[in-house]
Amino acid sequence: MAAESYPQELKYFKEHDWVRIEGDEAVVGITWFAQDALGDIVYANLPQAGTAVAVADAYGELESVKAVAELYAPLDGEVVARNDGLDADPGLVNQDPYGAGWLVRVRLSDAAQLEALMDAGTYQSFLATAES
Repeated sequence: MAAESYPQELKYFKEHDWVRIEGDEAVVGITWFAQDALGDIVYANLPQAGTAVAVADAYGELESVKAVAELYAPLDGEVVARNDGLDADPGLVNQDPYGAGWLVRVRLSDAAQLEALMDAGTYQSFLATAES
């Protein structure tokens, strides 16, 4: 299990996703908080390349020993890649949520949507408010 962290260079969505911008694409995954809440992840149901995603719409699922969690898109766009490594080892999401445990890569439809996402400090404040 990874140590708790919220990298400063990432953006965060209220549904506990992180976003790393690389050119006109966004790499998306779930935060340390989300993977910790889920527990050991045993299956990832991710969309294929070419799938359109829209902000706050479900695009896949992660199944853990505790529950099945819907994944909600933090941005509009088109999936250009999925992390096929999770098919063989879905536990990568627990071990390295910001690296090898990424979920999908999305070509952005509207880069202005990034402004609605939280920085690391705001996300941590959001977590503290939600937990109290």
